[in-house]
Amino acid sequence: MNKLIVGNLVHRPLRSVISAFAVAIEVIMILSVVAIFYGILNGNRTQQSGIGMDMIVHPGTASALLNTSAASADIRVANVLRKLPHVQVVAPVNIKLTTGASLENISGIDYATYNDLKPFVFLSGTPFQQPFDVIIDDLQAAAGKGLKVGDTTKVLNHDFRVCGIVEHGKGGRKYIPLTTMDELDGNPGKAAVFYLKTENQPEFQDAVRNEILNTDGLQQYSVQTIQEYLSTLTPDHLPGFNIALRVIISIAIIIGFMVIFQSMYTAVMERTREIGILKSMGAGQLSIVSVVLRETMLLAMAGIAIGVSATYLLRAALHNRFPTLSFSVTTDWVFKAVAIALLGALCGALYPALKAARKDPIDALSYE
Repeated sequence: MNKLIVGNLVHRPLRSVISAFAVAIEVIMILSVVAIFYGILNGNRTQQSGIGMDMIVHPGTASALLNTSAASADIRVANVLRKLPHVQVVAPVNIKLTTGASLENISGIDYATYNDLKPFVFLSGTPFQQPFDVIIDDLQAAAGKGLKVGDTTKVLNHDFRVCGIVEHGKGGRKYIPLTTMDELDGNPGKAAVFYLKTENQPEFQDAVRNEILNTDGLQQYSVQTIQEYLSTLTPDHLPGFNIALRVIISIAIIIGFMVIFQSMYTAVMERTREIGILKSMGAGQLSIVSVVLRETMLLAMAGIAIGVSATYLLRAALHNRFPTLSFSVTTDWVFKAVAIALLGALCGALYPALKAARKDPIDALSYE
């Protein structure tokens, strides 16, 4: 029976290849979309962890999307926060999400205080020397076709001189002076968020939170520890994240299901006489169903192997072409994609298998 199954696949090579590649495309779609979605999310968590702050203070309610917050806080709030007990550093920051040639965050920083949170590690160049200087990280330099210190690059539709290149992992990829960002926005003296470095004891952070919320004018501010903020960077806290993921995975499943269904249904119709011969030789319905499903599993496993391998090749190619892109292929999602592909293939082959098993052997043998 095994030779029969393999022979059926080899006898119709084009159909077998198309079916396997349909499953492979399903696996690639699932893994690549998940890798990009979770890669961006986990990359953001890593970047935020590397800033060096212990607490985050900003106007309004707590949010995981700081880059969508307007710079509505007076920068002088930093002076008030610095006077509170147990506060060591306060760094006002403005963050802008740009959607030009690519989607990226630009951080407007007060260099001295931002560097005090955790020092930049310069690979070349210096801190800001002029208002239209920009510091970029090493991944951004590689993505910008080998940007070097002294080169000019576009930031917020203005020309900036690259003054320094730093190691990645400190909040963003491009940093410009906060005063310059505010002037370009026509919103001088404002910040979107304040990063605090405190005496690193939980009781001190609770005391700082209470002091801030009891300060006149700051009662409506959101105060979070870094742990609380990172806990919001999950799919459940991001609007539309899970919905978009489910929609794309569903489309991938439908593609795999339809192709397998069409392939196996056509194969059953073409092998009517063969099925009749098997049944006349004593093969039961379960045996006929087993032949069709085992054939489907071989196609699905071949497609899964191609899909998983192609996803890792895609990751290598994307990392080479787009160094700043976070593309995270995780083992748990590889297993989930394999399970989804196998289940979809089985569902797609089930009806053709049952149809084959129910064929009357006399009618099947007389079929032309």
